[in-house]
Amino acid sequence: MTRPQASSHRQIDNDQVVVTRWGFPPEAETGWHRHDYDYVIVPIHDGKMLLETPEGNHEVMLQEGVCYNRVEGTEHNVINIGEKAFSFVEVELK
Repeated sequence: MTRPQASSHRQIDNDQVVVTRWGFPPEAETGWHRHDYDYVIVPIHDGKMLLETPEGNHEVMLQEGVCYNRVEGTEHNVINIGEKAFSFVEVELK
C-alpha cells in the first residue's frame, strides 16, 4: 500500500536543537526512520497515529498540547490512522 508522505518543515537547526513541524493528512506517513537525538513531541492538534516499530505496532492518541519524549535511537514509521489531519512540532536535542 502506498501512502502519502507527511510534510516536514524545519524551523530551527542550530548547535542545540532541531525544530521541525510535521503535518499528517489522513493516511500520511513519515516512512521508516531512526532518530539521531533525544526528542520531544508537542502536538498542535488531536490525532490518532500508528507507530510501526521493530517491536510491533502501537496505536497512540495525540492530545493537543500534551507533550511526550523519546530517546536517541528510536526507530519507527508514524502513520495517521485517524479521519482528520493532525500536526505536531518535534524538538530534537543535540
